[in-house]
Amino acid sequence: MAAKPQPMDPVDAAWYHMDGATNLAMVTGVSLTKEPLDFERTKTVFASRLLHLRRFRQRVIEAGFPYPRPHWEDDPHFAIEDHFHHVALPEPGDKKALLDLLSDIASTPLDYRRPLWQVHVVDRVGSGSAFILRFHHCIGDGTAMMAIAQLLFDTQPDAPLEREDLRTRPPRAGLLDSLAKPVKRVIDQSAQAISSGASLLLNPTQAADLVQLAARSAGVAVGALLKTPDPQSPLKGELGVPKRVAWSDPVDLAEVKRIGKATGAKVNDVLVAAMAGALRHYMQARGVETDGMTIRGVVPVDLRRHDRALELGNRFGLVFLDLPVGVSGQLERLKVTKQRMDDIKQSPEAAVFLGILNIFGRTPRPIEEIALTIFGSKATLVMTNVAGPREPLYLAGCRVERITFWVPHPADLGMGISILSYNGQVTLGIVADAGLVPDPERIAEEFHHEFDRLRAAVEAESDRSASAVVAPATTCIATTVAGKPCKNRPLAGSSYCRVHQPKT
Repeated sequence: MAAKPQPMDPVDAAWYHMDGATNLAMVTGVSLTKEPLDFERTKTVFASRLLHLRRFRQRVIEAGFPYPRPHWEDDPHFAIEDHFHHVALPEPGDKKALLDLLSDIASTPLDYRRPLWQVHVVDRVGSGSAFILRFHHCIGDGTAMMAIAQLLFDTQPDAPLEREDLRTRPPRAGLLDSLAKPVKRVIDQSAQAISSGASLLLNPTQAADLVQLAARSAGVAVGALLKTPDPQSPLKGELGVPKRVAWSDPVDLAEVKRIGKATGAKVNDVLVAAMAGALRHYMQARGVETDGMTIRGVVPVDLRRHDRALELGNRFGLVFLDLPVGVSGQLERLKVTKQRMDDIKQSPEAAVFLGILNIFGRTPRPIEEIALTIFGSKATLVMTNVAGPREPLYLAGCRVERITFWVPHPADLGMGISILSYNGQVTLGIVADAGLVPDPERIAEEFHHEFDRLRAAVEAESDRSASAVVAPATTCIATTVAGKPCKNRPLAGSSYCRVHQPKT
């Protein structure tokens, strides 16, 4: 007997309804291997490691009264062959050919009659292969994606197919995860109290926390509604179906840390400042006057308990981050970025928007679309950072050289920017509406160049500090018995003359 369909979590349902003809709510990741992947072995590894997760075998149906809501239903005709595709990259098998293929894939919706994921194994990508995984955002968020990656990839080339321990390690902090810790504590305590039937009156401290959070949350929600719409720019406008993707050359994570240490900034401050600089230079090349301009990025903040990542789904809030694209000078832009990042870490905005998504998922789709249009007008892009594995990974016995991914940009947002660290390297991924940004590779190039400019600015500042040493004294710095400055010349290597040399 088939299992009864289960209602989709309201937050997941909100993401399911964000899917549209011109803006697919899909997460796309690509892994590049040094050697060619064996297609059948790769499919076998995938089936062994991931198909025990029900979401990979379930499709979505809409049912209910007075209006239909999304439900998960086991696919009675599930076959992995319907989701695995084997293709070869056209000659010359270079990065441009791969980007063209990825752009076509990113522009194509999935088959909603089946579970909402798909894999492409691409041959002739340089000397190796590309492994492309797409799944609908209603299946999971960035934390879920990292949990899936831990199951799928190995740390040794000869790892056994069946692994005894399929538990995942807690993911490392992302772009703004540190701000979520106090909110997580209140949310988790509240959920536990509600699920156990306990009254908040039995826990006055928790009740006070929730009252305070609710009061601040109301102000945050109103404040978000009152934000002025983002300015018009080449990054914002009417959307079409085709998308374009790009990724940057890798940046050395150790270099990012060195810049942060020299400037008193966090790694994420440096990454966001470099991204803002890349957008500034790109828009200037498009003829935009950027001085004084600020655009907003919508940033996901993980609110999930790390031991529940394999439950998949979405458990994150959103915050608005003002990107200082109008600030000239790398060091000043980094300073402003750090200040703005620090400011939003004191706000409950992430938890508020998790609650808003929960409400959206319980309303009819037309109402959600109206609300998304309002909130979407306040920003220009989605941006996220995922701290990936620190060590080299292997897929079906082949070493993975590069990993990057593209985050969906729902509502009327025209661009998604993702930053992923892997094996000591940082890569920027961009997916954008092809009509607005037909050349996202230029932004990716500017991101890499921005680190060169930022490094040069840090080194120049260091040189200025080093040259600002006090010049050697030309007269003795002592005073005479009469209380007047000594006019004798100091001895070589000393600030005192022969008469006033300190006694040792």
